[in-house]
Amino acid sequence: MTGDPRPEPEAFEAALRAALAEAAAAPDAEAALHALARVAHRCLGDPRAEVRPGERDYRIAGVLLITPDRRYNMLVGNVGFPPEQRRLMIPIGWNHPGRVVATGAPILIRDTDAEGGRFRQFLKSSRMGSSVYAPIRSGGEVVGQIVAAAQARFCYAEADLARLCLLAEAAALAWRAAGGAAWLAADYPAPDAWRAEEHVRGEAIA
Repeated sequence: MTGDPRPEPEAFEAALRAALAEAAAAPDAEAALHALARVAHRCLGDPRAEVRPGERDYRIAGVLLITPDRRYNMLVGNVGFPPEQRRLMIPIGWNHPGRVVATGAPILIRDTDAEGGRFRQFLKSSRMGSSVYAPIRSGGEVVGQIVAAAQARFCYAEADLARLCLLAEAAALAWRAAGGAAWLAADYPAPDAWRAEEHVRGEAIA
């Protein structure tokens, strides 16, 4: 990828293979998904975005799983979220994560400012400028999504979304292999749940 500062395809594939090996040896489903979220955190995005005026290098990644009662998208295996948001709970119909659940389609947001009120910030520590979401499917149904976001606007592009979709397919394999549904049923509801509807001001926009 001449002129593109993203990792070369071979480097991304090597990171994905290593994460899959780590996921196969993981003690539970969350640890397996965390291995893949770390690839999304490290290997996606244009590092040049952070050097533009007003931007900085702050990124997050993680997996949002649909809870057994289908009330929430629940954060697991996160990278970069505040500790108190380890179990961020977003009502299932809210905003872009809700759109992924409803449509089963991935989403790329190059500049969240251009989304206006359609973009809602759930992360406590920073408003993000660019984000990507890819659905995770098991048994023909969406069971969750893998997400990545950066404070810098225009960090993510179509190439990043394509790679995130590959990570979502890998996450589906890891989810099934690690008995994800049983793990989720045992973990939910988490005692440290951080429910967005109790903390985020204003009306949610679907």
